[in-house]
Amino acid sequence: MDFSFTAEQELLRDTVTEFLTARYQLESSRAAARLGAGWQPELWRSLAEEVGILGAALPESVGGIGGGPVEIMVIAEALGAAQVVEPYVDTVVVGGGLLSRATGKRAEDLLSGIAEGAVITGFAALEAHSGYDYAKVATVARRDGDGWVLTGVKTVVTSAPLATHLLVTAQLDGENALFVVDVDPAAPPAGLRAQSFRTIDERQAADLTFEELRLPADALLLERADEAIAATIDEAIAAVCAETVGAMRRVLAETVEYTKSRQQFGVPIASFQALQHRMVNMHLELEQAIAATYLVTLKLTAEPAERAKAAAAAKATIGRAARLIGQEAVQLHGAMGMTEELAIGHFFKRLTAVQYEYGTTAHHTARYAALTRS
Repeated sequence: MDFSFTAEQELLRDTVTEFLTARYQLESSRAAARLGAGWQPELWRSLAEEVGILGAALPESVGGIGGGPVEIMVIAEALGAAQVVEPYVDTVVVGGGLLSRATGKRAEDLLSGIAEGAVITGFAALEAHSGYDYAKVATVARRDGDGWVLTGVKTVVTSAPLATHLLVTAQLDGENALFVVDVDPAAPPAGLRAQSFRTIDERQAADLTFEELRLPADALLLERADEAIAATIDEAIAAVCAETVGAMRRVLAETVEYTKSRQQFGVPIASFQALQHRMVNMHLELEQAIAATYLVTLKLTAEPAERAKAAAAAKATIGRAARLIGQEAVQLHGAMGMTEELAIGHFFKRLTAVQYEYGTTAHHTARYAALTRS
């Protein structure tokens, strides 16, 4: 396989990296996450208007530039290295992926809004009983005149407190369908209750309750949505893997640099052979994670079973690497590694949380085994 980037993809990577280096500060980001709106809307608009990455993988017909999985991988890795908490994966990858598989003017308008930076989506799919099975849906939709009525509960809907639109799965005539719910974060619609919270890695999420929520006729985006959801989640897994690779690259680089400057017994601790071995192990885990991320990215257009196997393998590999690299980085930094002053502490939280996002390491190991047997 050819793992080299085109000149355009390298330019995209460099452009995003330079923008984030100049404009994205960890301190102001975390202050916004904890004390402010939970994100930086002005930065999001800049990503759309100045850098143009929100539409990089969307069709040209809706204002995108027609890129694909590799472009998403390049962008996500740069965002991961900068610890960006703004909802790129939730909106561009998941929201964009689902809406691109839908039909009708409503879906096209929402895709245009994503490219412009005006639409933020949250995917309300998982429920208390479903685990990581996106096809296991108890929420119900029923017809009501020309519209729909939605009833059910969704858990841990990331980016929901920021979302202008929720993409919600519900049973309709025995099939899992996809609906869109317009949301004003300041004034939720009648019939929708949200219990918002901040995740361990400083991201916004909510548990949602739909109580006879009435929707217009065009709220139905897809009637048989299972395959569209499965493909989109595998794309999200690939993007999260790329984001994690970006984070792990930076964590390893900062750890190596720290051990070169930190002295004990009059010499840098990087000269200690035992610590060198630990950093070599971190490097090996990172290289395996990079390879798995490249593989799943290239397999996203393959047959569903092959795509799913690559996604499961990548997520299991990433989960293992994130655990080892995150924990080793904190230990090699000593007690300082867990402080708010150092970036390592924030990266450690993200590397811990990502092990559970879109399925744990154990879940995807079992998923891969089941796909291999079938």
